[in-house]
Amino acid sequence: MSGQSITDRIAAAQHSMTGSAISKAVCKATTHEVSGPKKKHLDYLIHCTNEMNVNIPQLADTLFERTANSSWVVVFKALITTHHLMMYGNERFIQYLASRNTLFNLNNFLDKGALQGYDMSTFIRRYSRYLNEKAMSYRLVAVDFTKMKRGIDGVMRTMNTEKLIKTLPIIQNQLDALLDFQANPNELTNGVINSAFMLLFKDSIRLFAAYNEGVINLLEKYFDMKKNQCKDALDIYKKFLYRMTKLSEFLKVAEQVGIDQGDIPDLSQAPSSLLEALEQHLASLEGKKTKELNADTRASTLSSAVSSLSSTGMSFSRMDEKEKQQALEEEQARLQALKVTWNQTGEKKLTGGQNWQNKTMSTTQWSPAPVVPPQMGQMGGVPVMAPQPMMYNQPVLRPTNPFAPMPGAQMQFM
Repeated sequence: MSGQSITDRIAAAQHSMTGSAISKAVCKATTHEVSGPKKKHLDYLIHCTNEMNVNIPQLADTLFERTANSSWVVVFKALITTHHLMMYGNERFIQYLASRNTLFNLNNFLDKGALQGYDMSTFIRRYSRYLNEKAMSYRLVAVDFTKMKRGIDGVMRTMNTEKLIKTLPIIQNQLDALLDFQANPNELTNGVINSAFMLLFKDSIRLFAAYNEGVINLLEKYFDMKKNQCKDALDIYKKFLYRMTKLSEFLKVAEQVGIDQGDIPDLSQAPSSLLEALEQHLASLEGKKTKELNADTRASTLSSAVSSLSSTGMSFSRMDEKEKQQALEEEQARLQALKVTWNQTGEKKLTGGQNWQNKTMSTTQWSPAPVVPPQMGQMGGVPVMAPQPMMYNQPVLRPTNPFAPMPGAQMQFM
């Protein structure tokens, strides 16, 4: 199956007639064509999330309606488009999704009538569960873990003990849902599932980076915690080690399907002696007879562990830096294109020259207004460009850091 179907063309024409530009863009992003949503349609929808006069619930509902389609291609692309807007759109889009009681209900989705229908339906069910979990995480903590500020003064590194112990399991649940996608290289067979996998790959890097920083903070506080806190923290750390192994398997798939090795982080586990030290300390607090490490040995073990995990964190930042550089280059290219457009417009001349004479005789004395070249206007004496075709770019082109907290007060969801 390739190209837009008759149904796609009819739907797009209907939206054109009714003037619903957003619905038309959603329709075009979610055609029956077996390829990922086109960039120009995603860019337009991202732009819409930043326009205050755009009805975000209506935009989201249009995407939800597309997931009611019987075709795995349309449904998968609707999920991909939603995920893309959650990642790159204005924060109010994910805020709205988080405010809903239900999102995608695709646990029983199955396309029996199309090529690859059975296989792709399995991944649709898994993918929809991840997007539900991503929205739920935002609902619980009012922040997108993949966008929060990182580093030594980041959100997870500066969080207090009580909040940290409550927050890390939420990250863990979201990461579990992501890793449950479980696609092997032989199953990434078309442009649709490949687009979904790429978004999941990017989320996995940033999500685990936040998870990793939270665990570093947890370990640094561990030996000063109360007994019950130590018990919870030890359980969190053991689960973290298991998920690091699972992520490693996920990243191997990414490497096998051609994702640049420079974008794939190196995972460095803390020495096993740390786990032993944590267990001995908890046993001591519980009154059990155990030989706990002396203060110097314990400090050395902890320092080595933090150093290993910090190395992992630095490795995770490579993709962010590469994407920022790419965004800068694309922004410069866009500005250069606008500059060329401006120069071409400014160089246009009126027909004729200094020897041109008006053939129409008139006895009326008048002073002509300054002649304005075509497509140019005057505003306060400054030439102003005529309206140009709208150009929308990926949100990574925003001048603000896409991984810093979004400006303004964040919505709290109970």
